[in-house]
Amino acid sequence: MQVRSWTVALSLANRFRVIRTLDVAVACYPERPFKTALGAAQRAVRGMVKADLLRRYKTARFQTTYGLTARGAAWLAERCIEAQASVRRVSDMTNPEHLLWAQCLVLCAEQRGLQALTERELLAKLNEGAVPGSPMRGGLLAATATVRGKARRISLRPDAVVLEAEGLTAIEVDCSARGSQRAASLCAEVLSIGRSTTVGAVLRQVVVYCRTPRIRNRVSATLAALKRDQDALSLNDGRCQLKASEQPDEYEVWKAVEVPMGPTHKALREVMVGRVIVQDLPVWLPKVRVDGRNQHSTAGWLDDNYLPWRRPSTDGAWTAPSSPLLKSTGPRQARERSG
Repeated sequence: MQVRSWTVALSLANRFRVIRTLDVAVACYPERPFKTALGAAQRAVRGMVKADLLRRYKTARFQTTYGLTARGAAWLAERCIEAQASVRRVSDMTNPEHLLWAQCLVLCAEQRGLQALTERELLAKLNEGAVPGSPMRGGLLAATATVRGKARRISLRPDAVVLEAEGLTAIEVDCSARGSQRAASLCAEVLSIGRSTTVGAVLRQVVVYCRTPRIRNRVSATLAALKRDQDALSLNDGRCQLKASEQPDEYEVWKAVEVPMGPTHKALREVMVGRVIVQDLPVWLPKVRVDGRNQHSTAGWLDDNYLPWRRPSTDGAWTAPSSPLLKSTGPRQARERSG
C-alpha cells in the first residue's frame, strides 16, 4: 500500500509539477473523512521527503509545496512511468496559489468519475496532432467582450474544464478581484453558455470560485449587472436571461431558440441552457491541523456536496469516491484486506 500511495503521489507531482499535501489527500484517500485523509497524506509525504523523492518549499504566502526530485523521477521510471524532475521550477515559484487550487478542483472532479483538465492540459489537448508551423489553438471558444463600451473579440480559456455527458463545465479560480477586462471576460463566458466549444462539447456551466468575501461580492455585482442588462433586452435581440436559483449566487441561464410553428412559421421560445454557480474557495481546508491545534472547519470535503462544485438537487447526488489504492487489487487481496 505504501508503494501504491507513493506511486499515485509522485505521478501527481510529475503531472502538475508542484503539489500540496491536500492534493495527495484528494488523489490517494478521497473516500476517507477529511482529517483521516489529511493525516494519511501527511505521513506519505513525510516518507517521500525523507527518501528524497519529493522536496519541500515555502511560497511567499508561507504555503508548503513539493516538487519532484531527480531521485523521485528515477523511482517512477523504475516502475515504467516516464517522469521528469520539477524541483528547479518549483523553487522559482513565489505564489502558485491560483495554479494549486485549479489543479485541486480538477482532482476532485476526477474522483467523482469525470474527465477534467487544467488550463495547461487543455492547451495540450487542443493542439494534439497539430501540423508543425501551424497556428496554435489557444482557447475553448471565441466570444465578444464589452469593456467601457467597446466590443472586442477574445478567446476564452478557463482555469479548468470538466467534461460530463451533458456538456462541459468551465471553472474559474478568482484569487484576486476582477478588473474591468476580466469582469467583461466573465460576462462573455456566461453569455456563451449553450454554445459548442473547440473540444466538441457544449458549454453548460460556469463555476466561479472566490478566495475572499470581497472578491465574491465583486463577482456577484458583475453577474447582477449582467442580469439587469439582459433583462432590458427583448427576445428578438438575443436575450440571455439569468434567473436566480435556489442557492445564493446561483443562476439558471435561459436563451431564446427557434421552434417550428407549422410548415412555414417559427417562434422564439426560451429554454434553460445551463447554470452559473459562485462559491467560496475552500481555503480553510489546508489550514486544518490533524492534532486539533486549531478549529478550522472541515466542511466542503468530498463527503459534502461542495467539490468540485455545489450540485443542484435536480441533478442528483455526487458519486461517492472510492479508494484509488485498491483499484488494482485482485479480488482475493481485497477480501483479505476487508477481513
